[in-house]
Amino acid sequence: MFGLFKKKSEKEKLQEKYGKLLKEAHSLSTTNRKLSDAKVFEAEEVMKKIEALA
Repeated sequence: MFGLFKKKSEKEKLQEKYGKLLKEAHSLSTTNRKLSDAKVFEAEEVMKKIEALA
């Protein structure tokens, strides 16, 4: 309950973005492979930022 007002750290925000990008890439993989690959690339860039923070 007390974590309700806790702000997310930069790492948590990036991890959430990474998850969303991978989910989007997976859904696009059946319809548009090129866009799916672009999302995977963008997710990898986010992962590099996460690793840089650690």
